Amino acid sequence: MKKLKKDPKPGKNPTMSKKQLAYEYIRSKIQDETYVPGSRIVIDRIARELKLSIIPVREAIQQLEADGYIQVIPYSGAVVQLMNEYDFQETIGVLAVLDGAATAFAAGKMTQQDIARLESINEAMREALYNFKFEQVGELNRKFHEVIYKKCGNSYLHDRLKLTWQRLSQIRKSVFSLVPQRAKDAIREHEELIKLLKESASPAKLEKFIRQHKMNMLTAFLNRKEARR
Repeated sequence: MKKLKKDPKPGKNPTMSKKQLAYEYIRSKIQDETYVPGSRIVIDRIARELKLSIIPVREAIQQLEADGYIQVIPYSGAVVQLMNEYDFQETIGVLAVLDGAATAFAAGKMTQQDIARLESINEAMREALYNFKFEQVGELNRKFHEVIYKKCGNSYLHDRLKLTWQRLSQIRKSVFSLVPQRAKDAIREHEELIKLLKESASPAKLEKFIRQHKMNMLTAFLNRKEARR
């Protein structure tokens, strides 16, 4: 009789390396805020929880440090990256450049289905804003731009954008909760972008528009800070 294969252990992907398993586990804890900024990452404890040796956990931490999730502090060990408002400003600046490039590369590659998807997401953003669901607005905003990134034809650039958005989400779940008016303006700017895509605007025009779109977010955030002083 042929032996039946045993099911893999719950929560474990049999094709995932031990390092990747540890990486995904720690990253998920950071993203769901189980590990908050400044939290110490205890290697031995994670190894026990995952039933791994400490070597793949250390390797995962090295990768998480390279990706900006963790910082290693001398004599203290690995801690969840501490982010501040200056980090936010830096990250938005980088995102503006990368987003602009991806949108320029996507010029002429967007299908009618892609355009319809953008319109649908933007309408969902409007509805979420109406219901004061600011974190949902932020997530939909990311999905809106992701539709365009997938058409840029540059996998390296796409990967850098994912990391930059992840870094941004570490700093703030959604800046729209701090600057609600910006959400309304962003939705309107998305409508303008959709119009440009429908009109087959030049890559240069699209890049300039998207860079300004991202910098408008930073301006709104900085103006909010000044108003509170």
